[in-house]
Amino acid sequence: MSDSQPDILWEATADEKQAAAISQYMTWLESKYRLKFSCYDDLYQWSIQKPEEFWRSMVSFYQLFDFPEEQPVITNRQQDFIGVRWFEGVTLNYAEMIFRRATDDHPAILFTDELNPAIRSVSWQELKKQVASLSSWMKSIGIQKGDRVAAVLPNTPEALVAFLATQSIGAIWSSCSPDFGTSSILERFGQIEPKLLFVTNQVSYNGKYINKENLLQELPPSLPTLTATVLISQEDKSRNGCISWLDIMISEGGELQFEPLPFDHPLWILYSSGTTGKPKAIVHSVGGNFIEHIKVLQLHLDVRPGERFFWYSTTGWMMWNFSVASLLTGATLVLYEGSPAYPSLGRIWEMAAATGVHHLGVGAAYLIQCQRTGLVPDPGTLPALRTIGSTGSPLTPEAFDWVYQCVKKNVWLVSFSGGTDVCSGFVGGCILLPVYRGEIQCRLLGCDLIAGNEQGEEGKEEVGEMVIRQPMPSMPLFFWKDEGDRRYRASYFEKIPGCWWHGDFISISARKGIVIYGRSDATLNRDGVRIGTAEIYRVVDASPSVADSLVVCIERKDGSFFLPLFVKMQEGSTLTEELQQEIKTNLRRQCSPRHVPDAIFAVPDIPYTISGKKMEIPVKRILMGTPPEKAADADTLRNPMALQGFANLVAVE
Repeated sequence: MSDSQPDILWEATADEKQAAAISQYMTWLESKYRLKFSCYDDLYQWSIQKPEEFWRSMVSFYQLFDFPEEQPVITNRQQDFIGVRWFEGVTLNYAEMIFRRATDDHPAILFTDELNPAIRSVSWQELKKQVASLSSWMKSIGIQKGDRVAAVLPNTPEALVAFLATQSIGAIWSSCSPDFGTSSILERFGQIEPKLLFVTNQVSYNGKYINKENLLQELPPSLPTLTATVLISQEDKSRNGCISWLDIMISEGGELQFEPLPFDHPLWILYSSGTTGKPKAIVHSVGGNFIEHIKVLQLHLDVRPGERFFWYSTTGWMMWNFSVASLLTGATLVLYEGSPAYPSLGRIWEMAAATGVHHLGVGAAYLIQCQRTGLVPDPGTLPALRTIGSTGSPLTPEAFDWVYQCVKKNVWLVSFSGGTDVCSGFVGGCILLPVYRGEIQCRLLGCDLIAGNEQGEEGKEEVGEMVIRQPMPSMPLFFWKDEGDRRYRASYFEKIPGCWWHGDFISISARKGIVIYGRSDATLNRDGVRIGTAEIYRVVDASPSVADSLVVCIERKDGSFFLPLFVKMQEGSTLTEELQQEIKTNLRRQCSPRHVPDAIFAVPDIPYTISGKKMEIPVKRILMGTPPEKAADADTLRNPMALQGFANLVAVE
């Protein structure tokens, strides 16, 4: 692989570097431990060579909690990381750590949405009062430590209040976005048996109010473990057996109390995309997420008390959880609900200007769309903006150019990549390093990441698998109802024994920067949102006219995505325009708009391995130009001629 040095698009000034949290941390390490690092890579290498020293220093530098010097940070170390214990004996509460930064100097939350540009400000005092009221009510109906609390809510302050109240009493939070279909929501919540549900009956998107009454009618009867359902709506009144949010809020909650929780107590349950069956219910720990979020937000994004932090997300994406973590730093969290492109593509930039955002994060697809359309935000309206974060999918070099040519010349562009699996990142930004065109700046501290081959061996500036060789505190505790950790082990540790295999193709440059080339597994990644093939198959294969189906997602060279669906028709049936529309409608209603394919094609057969697995990856390779005979070993296929049908059908540039 050639590695000619790309252009440097940005570099912090000497004063900016000196004032950054990571510089203060390095100075502190030298003063306290006589550890002197001349550059970021030296610091990074120490963090992975001496992981116990690194994570202990994080606790000490930020005074996160008390931990004896003589006690090991990591215990029960296993070959595949499962079951490793961190900071045994420590108790803490994530919500309490957020409220320790409460202040009258700046608001806790600023909120706006697509239909109401007025900005709603929520003070720390008001936030604490609401959380206290809700927490008190939850305890009065029997919600306690370890119970699951589920939510299907838009990205509003009420969703944040519900999470903080849940965590304050030690219950376990889990949320889905209202744009999910009922069946997709039940596939997730049905696994964890929630005791309490927060739900809405109306959302807005692209300038329209969307009725979600079906959630009230279908969810509670299908979740038999529920003891109560709380409705958050514009009418704000009790009905359909639901309890009104407003009725709870007008009650006096008294003093907010926090349940002390072990470091490895479950914090929230996030969900995989559902590629190989039901979505995996990924359980994250209170302490692991706490220390990881402090590391990334303060050392890698340099978020400071009083600054305003925003990352566009729905409540069903891990970036919502990550953005909530900005409150741990003492920042103001900016929330936005609705389409990022209504009434125009510039809406997010206008919102950022109106709220004085310092740190703005979006999906890479949004920045690419802005670049393609030639959008130019109003010059001079973003004086406070320090960083632009990008995640969800690889950011094209052209989008890097657009940020510096059209948004702001002296902004720090942080391309960030991680996953639901760790509710954080593996690679991202460092203010001490320059931004090279098309490259992610660095591997994050404490993340022992390489571009490896199938044996987990590190390549030199070559494209390989993203492999993590040591455990991190924010890796999953377990998957819910995963007996013997079988699904957990199969998800990350079977491909390369002893290492975490993440499913991304990457390279690491001579400058230690990272380029991500897309998914190496069969998970669909459409505009940064990971979609499970199994979710699509369950809907499509229910059609009596369809015998079988296969779906892939192609990342084009220009950064766009193409999601074709291939169907094998039942004998005597044909793929009509009417059937295509029916399939798309069913996917939109039962899953989400993101599950709807860009095109549907009829094929003679669907390829399978001898063991009965669909061959999505070979099909994807064929569509990207690989000859069928090189895309897969014919000896491993049950029906090798099936691949030829895809080569004859379509080629994707």
